[in-house]
Order: sequence, then structure tokens, then C-alpha cells
Amino acid sequence: MKYFPIFVDAQHIHCLVVGAGEVAARKCELLLKTPAKITIVAPWVSNTVEKLAHSANVTLIRREYEKSDLDNKQMVFVATDSESTNQQIHDQAHALHILVNVVDNTPLCKFITPSIVDRSPIIIAMSSGGVAPVLLRYLRQKLESVIPHNIKRLGTFSEKFRNTVKTSLSSVTDRRYFWEDVLDGDIGENVLQGNKQQAEQQLNSALEKYVGGDKPAGQVYLVGAGPGDPDLLTFRALRLMQKADVVVYDRLVSPEILELVRRDAEKIYVGKEQSNHTIPQQEINQLLANLAKKGNRVVRLKGGDPFVFGRGGEEIETLIEQGIEFQVVPGITAATGAASYAGIPLTHREHAQSVTFTTGHLRNNTINLDWACMVKPNHTLVFYMGLTALPIICEKLIEYGMPASTPIGLIQSATRVDQKVVTGTLIDIMSNKDTASLQPPTLIIVGGVVSLHKKLNWFGDKSFDESSTQSTHA
Repeated sequence: MKYFPIFVDAQHIHCLVVGAGEVAARKCELLLKTPAKITIVAPWVSNTVEKLAHSANVTLIRREYEKSDLDNKQMVFVATDSESTNQQIHDQAHALHILVNVVDNTPLCKFITPSIVDRSPIIIAMSSGGVAPVLLRYLRQKLESVIPHNIKRLGTFSEKFRNTVKTSLSSVTDRRYFWEDVLDGDIGENVLQGNKQQAEQQLNSALEKYVGGDKPAGQVYLVGAGPGDPDLLTFRALRLMQKADVVVYDRLVSPEILELVRRDAEKIYVGKEQSNHTIPQQEINQLLANLAKKGNRVVRLKGGDPFVFGRGGEEIETLIEQGIEFQVVPGITAATGAASYAGIPLTHREHAQSVTFTTGHLRNNTINLDWACMVKPNHTLVFYMGLTALPIICEKLIEYGMPASTPIGLIQSATRVDQKVVTGTLIDIMSNKDTASLQPPTLIIVGGVVSLHKKLNWFGDKSFDESSTQSTHA
């Protein structure tokens, strides 16, 4: 972040505004929403600023700017028509370590004012760092339309009972759980509807029960993180990720998705790589149970879907055995995500009427699969975790009767900006020099549907086939 987001206590701010046109007026209107003291200096004053100057917090000085105007000021807005004056004030304020903002001149801004959604005491501030103001206005309009105006009631209500709850519940985690139950439940709804007295009675009763030990036990949420693109997360997955105290995640969870986890949640990596299993599966199962027993909300974040080669079933068996509550949130599995973003339909009327998902994981340099059942016409095969075993997969499919000319596609980092697709046939995919550059996670698709990749490819990826080494962008 080029700009560090921060909210400043305006009770202790004396702000200088140099200039008194309509641009300066907008800054003054914003400042007047706070208790800050405002001094405006300008030889000419617009009608809008003239009216604003009647406020008790505003002092209007009708003259040219002088350096002494910076005395005892903590913040400066500069909004004059003179570039040289703007530069001069910026340099002087910066030398005195005073925060300065030259309006509409980002290089001369030591701070910038965000776009604001005001539901005081709830304030939502957004910034593009000055690079995309129109996009910022668009996002603000979206937020204004979805955040109810009376959300301010919840802010005021929370402020009233904040110290009471803090005194009653010493644990930060307990307080957070309690407030989440309040805001998500009937109490919060009554506040929004204006039923203040009823809401207060309900809160006092709920707090008394909570202090007496009637609090929720720890839970585990098995959440499918999808193939990599954070936009493919479900709403429920995102909501639970934001509630988690601890997140246990694997290698296939992208950094962009981890960024969506609650900031102060503990993150524990338990990823497995080829020939490098950092933590045995049984230990992961027990880790989830142990964390929940401590009262935590635990998110087990898995690439793809928890129940498709994700060993989610084994994990919840352990939870059931030990009496731990859990939920399972499905995700888009790698096969559907990779196929969609590579323009390879898994079924197609002219190419395939069925599909098989299987694993290409090597054990003792072999793959124990029913190859004869896999080799059949009008069928698509999808191999998870099969990149290392690719030569064996091609060899076995040809050995059991699949034509050597059958199309095959390899999709690396599916759905992400660095997605790469390599296509060829069973007989020549290994001789394609681009195949050697691929790294896990890479999904393998075999069947006639792969031939549609060039025609249906819509995602901006790097694609290679056996006849060309040039990348093509959708």
C-alpha cells in the first residue's frame, strides 16, 4: 500500500484551508462533519464558503496566504489556482512535518482524503491512491445502495454496551463471539427496526447467560477454496473465513484467497507436496479437533472441493468420533474450474457423454487404476495430481487401446492470472518442450473435448500446442 489507511482524532486537529472556491468548499464541508477547528485563508471567497464560515468551528481570513498561517496547524488543504503557490505551501508545510494535501495534485499530497460512506458512527473509507477516482465513485455508489442507512443504529447501540460487555467478558474471543451473535441475531434486527428497549433487554439477558457459561463450543468448517480465483468462492465460504479464529490451509490455497481471511486469525500451513508431506493426514485430523476443543472456530481451507480428492471425509470422521461440531462448504473442484477457464467442456454432444475424475498420484512409481474401464469412446478423463505420472498415464491409456492421437490438455494454475495451457496428443505431449516447464498444480484432461480448446478458449492465458511454441492470448 502506498498510502496507509488511518482515522485521525479530529478533536485535536486544527486544519488550514488555503483557497475559498468550490473545490475548497468541498473539503470544508467534509471537515465540518468532524469537531476539527478550521481556518480558511483566501483573498476571494465563494458564496458556499461564505455560508460555511458561519460555523463556530470556522475562522475566515480574507487575505493572501502567509507562512505564519501554518503555525499550530496539524493539517493543510491547498486549493488555489496558482501552481507556484500550491508548490510553495506544500514545501513549507512538509518542512514543518505538517500533513498537506494539494487538491487534485497527487504528487503534492502527503495524505489523501478517501471516498466515504457515512453512517456515523460507522464510517467506510475507500481509496484508489488517486489513480482511479471514477472507479472509486462507482464502488461508493454500490456500497451506498446495499448498506442500510439505519446501520448507524447498530453502531450507537454497540457503543452504549461496549464497556458493559468488556467488563463482563475478559476474553477477547468471548467478546467477539458474543457480539457476532448479537449483531447477526434477533437483537441486531430489533436495533435496526428501532425496537431499542426490547433489544437492550435481550442483550442484558444474553450477556447474563453468556457469563454463566452458556456459550458456543468450538466448531470446524471444512471450506472448499476452489481452484484459485477468489471470485469463485461461495458467499458462505467467505462469511466463515471472516469468522475464523484459526485457519488451517493447504498448498493449493492461493495467496489471494488467504488475503480474505480475517486479519487477526491464526494461520497454520499443513500443505503437502510431491514426496514432501509436511504433516501426516492423521495429525491434521487431530489438529482440527484439538483446536476446536479449545473453543476456536476453525476453518479447514482446502483447494478445490473438500470431498473431491481433498480427504475431507477422513477429517470429519475424526471430528464425529470426538464430538466436534462441523460444517462442510463445497467449493468448485479443480476439474470444473480448470476445464471452464481453459475452454474445454468436460462433456459435449459430439465428443463426450460421460466423464471420470481420478487421481494420477504415483505410488512406488505405478498408478493402480482400472485402465480398461477408462478407455472407452465418447468419454473424458480428468487426472488430479498427475503431472509427475504423465508419461505413465499416456503409456497406459495407449496400451489399453486408446488411440495415440487422442487429444490431451494440461492446465497449470487454473483460473489464476498465471494460468498456462499445453495441448497435444497422447503420443507427442511428452516431446512438447512446453510440457517440461509446467509445475504443480497442473490438471490433466484427456479426450476429444480437448480439441475444442482453441475455439472456446476465452480466458487470458498462455496456451501452447504441439504445432506451435508461440503463446496465444484470448
